[in-house]
Amino acid sequence: MPQVIDVQGKVVREQEIHALFTVDATTKTNLLFRAVHREQANPRAGTASTLRRDEVRGGGRKPWKQKGTGRARQGSIRSPQWRHGGVVFGPKPRSYVTSLNKKERRAAFIAALSDRFQGGAVTLMDASAFALEKTRDFATLFFGSAKAARTGPTTLIVFAPSEEEIGNKMARAGGNLQKIGITHSDALDVKDVLGFNRIVLTTAAYDAIVKRLAPEHS
Repeated sequence: MPQVIDVQGKVVREQEIHALFTVDATTKTNLLFRAVHREQANPRAGTASTLRRDEVRGGGRKPWKQKGTGRARQGSIRSPQWRHGGVVFGPKPRSYVTSLNKKERRAAFIAALSDRFQGGAVTLMDASAFALEKTRDFATLFFGSAKAARTGPTTLIVFAPSEEEIGNKMARAGGNLQKIGITHSDALDVKDVLGFNRIVLTTAAYDAIVKRLAPEHS
């Protein structure tokens, strides 16, 4: 069961995880791979473009006659072997968007969270009284000291959309720590869940995630 800490870092209780997060993630590796691939590929602009031989300007005249010069035969100075020539099999604008239906996205998200919960990588925090303003204090809360924050585990802090003010305070206090990521629960995705060594969820963020994944949860 994940521990619940207060804004001083003290453990106040343990939280029993929702039944949603008891999934065996080892049976969902292919789905997790597809979900992460989709999240990484879909934002790509796909605007890289090169000119083929027929698109490069110039080179319409044969640079020298076919025979008698002692040099290799050439038909155009825009052939791929020439400097400033066309590019063979170069990139052209394309879409990298891949699809994953809603049911699969939900299953992948639950599997990722299940893996982190069962691996002891999730901590809950009662952030209702969060008021830290200094980066040193913020680093001490999550890493023990400011020095440890430079080499400690990568940590993703997730707050609820209803905690926007708290999220802004966290961003100001810890936004320049390299090992820290800060987001809200509605923006959390599989890539984020699996990409950090540990996750700190505010209790409100945890409730929001459970409510989103299990609408019947009260």
